[in-house]
Amino acid sequence: MDAIKTTSLRGGYDKTVIIPGLDLALPQGKITSIIGSNGCGKSTLLKTIGRIIPSLGGEIAINDRPIGEMKNKDIAKELAILPQSPSAPGTLTVRELVGYGRFPYKKGFGLLNEEDNSIIDWALEATGTAPFASRPISALSGGQRQRVWIAMALAQKTGIIFLDEPTTYLDLSHQLEVLELLAKLNKEEGSTIVMVLHDLNLAAKYSDFLVAMKEGEIFRYGTVEEVMKEDTLKECFGIRGVIGEDAYTHKPICVSYELLEKK
Repeated sequence: MDAIKTTSLRGGYDKTVIIPGLDLALPQGKITSIIGSNGCGKSTLLKTIGRIIPSLGGEIAINDRPIGEMKNKDIAKELAILPQSPSAPGTLTVRELVGYGRFPYKKGFGLLNEEDNSIIDWALEATGTAPFASRPISALSGGQRQRVWIAMALAQKTGIIFLDEPTTYLDLSHQLEVLELLAKLNKEEGSTIVMVLHDLNLAAKYSDFLVAMKEGEIFRYGTVEEVMKEDTLKECFGIRGVIGEDAYTHKPICVSYELLEKK
């Protein structure tokens, strides 16, 4: 069964159509990264599926359920989405922020119960954020803060997690820290991870599948080996790239590149 399936999906802002009609099926229990140049529709796709912005047409299904037939809280029990550079009041503690992940299961201003607290404890432990659970968000490093947001998504107890540029503004070690955590969640919890990444080599290293987008449409979709090809780099990024092999994963990576118009 597919975790997410779209049929003739149209997305954009106001009257500006960015995604003209997209068919896509994302497999359960895998890590899929969406790649492409700026403005090609990567974030728009994530936001449209997650109902952060309204769809302009077409159909979306989550675990074979049409999203139009689901209430917002029901969707939040199936799909957690972390936007690019999320923010929260710096005075909130780590545990308080993670606790917001339990909102879909509460009525009104319902207090956290024993089950909620147990799930929060699990999310903190799974992300390695338990040691600083009582610290304010403002006291954390960028990498620690990103792990806390992922912990909040885990506390939603969804099988699907969407992340829009989860490594933005992080240095190399913190980028790897966050992506290793997502790989761990995928392996140990069976989470379906779908993320937008700018770094092609990180996308190749940590993904099972890649979706390469160009002008709101899918140029190529498949395994890393099927997508990381020279013509993908040419058509989707406007570069002449040299494909090599990652010494650790043995997956294809871009080892060098130049602009196509360069003589």
